[in-house]
Amino acid sequence: MKVVLGMKAHSGWAALVVIGRQKDDLIVVDRRRIELVEHEWAKQPYHAAEGLKPAMARDLVKRGIDAAHKIAVREMRAALKRELDRNNEVQACTVLVGSQMPEWSVDEILAVHFRMHKAEGVLFRDALIDAAKECKLKAIEMPEKELLSYAEHELKTPANKLAARISALGKAAGPPWGKDQKEAALAAMIALRPH
Repeated sequence: MKVVLGMKAHSGWAALVVIGRQKDDLIVVDRRRIELVEHEWAKQPYHAAEGLKPAMARDLVKRGIDAAHKIAVREMRAALKRELDRNNEVQACTVLVGSQMPEWSVDEILAVHFRMHKAEGVLFRDALIDAAKECKLKAIEMPEKELLSYAEHELKTPANKLAARISALGKAAGPPWGKDQKEAALAAMIALRPH
């Protein structure tokens, strides 16, 4: 079956929902939490670097970013292998994204606390997008804040019908089926639509 990976990133982890099409119906093929860090400090590398001397701070942040990207590739390959083992064809990987971040240096980010939160919010979604590309997957960035209106437009379906569809998918899949899973599933549904 043709499937799409839907992902919503958080600090150090991501919600993954795999949506497939069986005949004319959508199903949840898989859903899980993917860990994107191996060490607690790496969930917030900018916060971990706060107060260190500049060279040490830059090194720690770089190690955190590099590790997140390496782990994201490993987890993306594992997701692809699971689908291959199910004889599924992964068509794309969707990642929910927010607004772009200015090209700040590590020093500029560490100078303003708000920027550290912004940088850490961008870090893991970027790692997932890069991992999809490295795995030769079509990487699709979906606007998180406008996801529902974007879905209404792309799927030509009103919001209440989309909500009912997502709810039905969740009932069939079972818990957990929270906001993260619903949004990741909706992003995957958009990418899975017939063109």
